[in-house]
Amino acid sequence: MAVEITRKNMSADDLRAASAQTKDAKAARRMLAIALVLEGSDRKAAAETCGMDRQTLRDWVHRYNDEGIAGLTNRRSAGPSPLLSVEQKAELAQLVREGPDPAVDGVVRWRCVDLQRKIKARFGVEMHERTVGKQLVGLGFRRLSVRPQHPKSNPEAQEAFKKTSPPR
Repeated sequence: MAVEITRKNMSADDLRAASAQTKDAKAARRMLAIALVLEGSDRKAAAETCGMDRQTLRDWVHRYNDEGIAGLTNRRSAGPSPLLSVEQKAELAQLVREGPDPAVDGVVRWRCVDLQRKIKARFGVEMHERTVGKQLVGLGFRRLSVRPQHPKSNPEAQEAFKKTSPPR
């Protein structure tokens, strides 16, 4: 059964000329296959000549009928949707800058596993521990952090101890 091309604004010669002008080799191959079909070649012969399957050529003809030459190029995928919104990322960055509250959070410094639980509780988003690290890198944070300080430490007592200790 022949493939019907309903878009008649370009002839087979026009398609060949357009395929010579394009820098997209795959789109050029598709244009040449459609040009063969316009000249009356059967779908199988046109597809094999241009290195594709008969069904694939049929799909490209449908795209050409709907969108013209622009429909013969590969479309880029939008990619995965982000796990956190921009507002949630800003809130996460603020949370990391402020640091944990030992009484509430039970830790003296954030680790990815702690932030993973916090993100799940606050935003309802489950993500892997490594993904939390990638989110932090995306927000401009680095893995290195200051050494944690015990919440009940006394800096004045430490300085007094250093002054009264005998030298080595």
